Amino acid sequence: MKTNFFKYSVLLLALVSATVANAQKKPVAHTIHSSTGYTTEDGKEHVTDYHNGKEYRLTFIGGKLTAMFIDDEKIPESKFSDYSAEIARIKEQMRKDKIQAKKDQAQALLDEAQAKRDQIQAEKDQIQAKRDQEQAMRDQEQAKKDQLQADKERENAKLDQEQARKDQEQAIKDQAQAKLDQEQVLKDQAQAKIDQREAEEDQRQMKLMISDLIKDGIIPNEKSLSSVTLSQTEMTVNDKKMPDDIFKRYKAKYTRFARGTFSYGNEGNFRGIHMSREKK
Repeated sequence: MKTNFFKYSVLLLALVSATVANAQKKPVAHTIHSSTGYTTEDGKEHVTDYHNGKEYRLTFIGGKLTAMFIDDEKIPESKFSDYSAEIARIKEQMRKDKIQAKKDQAQALLDEAQAKRDQIQAEKDQIQAKRDQEQAMRDQEQAKKDQLQADKERENAKLDQEQARKDQEQAIKDQAQAKLDQEQVLKDQAQAKIDQREAEEDQRQMKLMISDLIKDGIIPNEKSLSSVTLSQTEMTVNDKKMPDDIFKRYKAKYTRFARGTFSYGNEGNFRGIHMSREKK
């Protein structure tokens, strides 16, 4: 069973006035109410219409009027024509209602389609919003990483700057030290030349002393000399202390040896001259 119901009503309100004069009443204007509705059942259309205080109930089959009631009074089919105006009015209202119903149905379909589109769009918007939120979180996380990286680079730059300053200071120190080292090399070179000249003079003086020792009969020859010492206080030859006159004579002649600690060895692990000179 399929049922459709359409109802349209129009209310017209008339002024109701009542005045009482000398116990007399004037007639009251009544409200006019009109509405029409119908249902369909098993191919029959049942129409209920209220108009001017009367109730009309009509039944149509295939668009043909088959039954009519006015205020529960059944109207014979032979008298349908007496109510042609009311029937025409009701049919017109039914026609308008059906047209409106089709419009409403079409609009309902459009609204449903639009609602579906809106739902689809809402789902898309929701998905996009989720994506945007996820992207925003990723961007925020990346921003944190970038900030940390920037802080790290800033700190590294600060450390590099500090290291560069230290390197510059160290370079200045190294340059100064290099200059000192160079000066020391020059001094060492100069001292080496002096030491070489001193050594050569020591060797020359030693040869002279050996010649004197042989000439003075203290030793028979150079090979017999194993050691000589000479200082400010004494002289020894082959570990034998020399007499005072010999000591004084050699001290006066070989003052370069007597100024410090001098020793000459020619045996064992000690060969050559050992000198510890006093500073002039």
